[in-house]
This record gives sequence, structure tokens and C-alpha cells, in this order.
Amino acid sequence: MADAAAALARQLHEALLRERIVPRFADSYVLENERQALQAHAVMYRDLLALLEREALLALSARALEMVCDEPRAQGRSKPRPMARREAALFHKKFLASLVRQQDWSVGDALDFQRDLQLYQDLLARTAPARRSRKPFEAANHPFVDRCAFLLDSSFLEKARMAASRALAELENLAAQVCEASGRSNKPVN
Repeated sequence: MADAAAALARQLHEALLRERIVPRFADSYVLENERQALQAHAVMYRDLLALLEREALLALSARALEMVCDEPRAQGRSKPRPMARREAALFHKKFLASLVRQQDWSVGDALDFQRDLQLYQDLLARTAPARRSRKPFEAANHPFVDRCAFLLDSSFLEKARMAASRALAELENLAAQVCEASGRSNKPVN
């Protein structure tokens, strides 16, 4: 289980960097809304991208942990069930430990990430029963959308929320792909 958690953490981060979802999201927002001032100061824009990357990693981690730990899975011939609570807690702990090592975070950074991940999970758990498909012109009700929109462009919050909502859809698809690939590679071979 520790190997699976570590592999998932590594694969999520690598996929996020490889797919360049955050830079594409920020750059397309700047172009679509003619907000070139956001890119005028290179250092500030780089810091903005780092903050958005962290939020994307939070959203990816929350979705991946939800898929791995909470969604029912078939185990042999038995009825599909979610991961046992004790196993899920252990997987979560190993996942976070691996992510901290991989990112080379300080204790403070690790605790901040853990707190924010818990916040994401709590907020998503409250809105889970109300999940429905969104209309194309409707922003998602998700902490990633709200936090990224505020970070990106608080003066045009609704436009930023729509752009963040599109990025969230990409992140959720990426989490599903990584979890599916990770699940295939962690199955025992007979």
C-alpha cells in the first residue's frame, strides 16, 4: 500500500508538470480577457503560477484520494466496496508523506498543504450529494475554482472563476487517467 500511495503521489505531480495545465490556464486567461498586466512583472507572474500549481496539486490530490479511497471497487468476487476506513487513513498518510518527500517541503509547508487538503476534502464532502453536470456557462462549485479565481484576477472574479472551472475539468480528467493507470500497474499478475 505504501508503494501504491508513493507511486500515485509521484505520478500525479509528474502528470501535472507534463500536461502544463496551470500555465496553459493562466496564459489562456490572460489572452482571452486581455489581462496582459498579470504577466507584466515576471517575478510576480512566476509566483502566481507557483501558487496556482499548488492549488492544482491540492485539487488533483483530493480527487485522486477520493477515487482511490472512497469509490467502490470490486475485490475478487465480492460486492464492490470502498476502501476500509483504516486502510484509507493509512493510504492517505503514506500519500502525503511521499508527496512531502518528493516536493522537499519544510515541516511548515507540509502542514499547510495537509490542512488545505483537509479543507478541500471537507468542502467537497459537503457538496457531494448535489453533484450534477454543469452547464457550459456555469462555474463549478469547488474550492479550486474559488481560490484560483481570487489569486488569478480578483477584479474580474466571475471570468476568472469560469477559466478556473475549465482548468478544474482538465485536472479531474487527469486525476482519473492517473488513477486508472496507477490501478492497472498495481494489480498483481497471475
